[in-house]
Amino acid sequence: MTKILLLSDTHSHIDDTILKYVAQADEVWHAGDIGDLSVTDTIKKLKPLRAVYGNIDDAKARLEFPLNNRFSCENVPVWITHIGGYPGKYNQNVREELALNPPKLFICGHSHILKVMFDKKHNLLHMNPGAAGKSGFHKVRTMLRFVIDDDKIKDLEIIEIGAK
Repeated sequence: MTKILLLSDTHSHIDDTILKYVAQADEVWHAGDIGDLSVTDTIKKLKPLRAVYGNIDDAKARLEFPLNNRFSCENVPVWITHIGGYPGKYNQNVREELALNPPKLFICGHSHILKVMFDKKHNLLHMNPGAAGKSGFHKVRTMLRFVIDDDKIKDLEIIEIGAK
């Protein structure tokens, strides 16, 4: 059983509230737009981190993190990318691969809109944790927390960090 904290769009912001939830997780996954790498450096000192770079991330972030991160957590195939869209409106850069080789869990960021949807066409769960940072149009900072237990994704929680 692996407890996951999923966040995105920190835009160089990290604070004690985010770190409190980092400490409670087994792994932290970041869906891009990290901003300053001090954010991921701080997380990596506490917990294992899997991340991707986003459209605002600089060359240093792009050297450290991939555009697409495909891996398995326990028996759940996962794909994290920053700009992925959502069921019925996937970004053109991921559509073909999703059709040919869908993961069980597809994660993206970018929109700053928290969204969790099941995609019946591709038989996958789509997650976007919203934005944990303070930059952008969102009004409430959000993250997701869930458990992966063998091949099951369960105990999903929305974390509202507060107003930006």
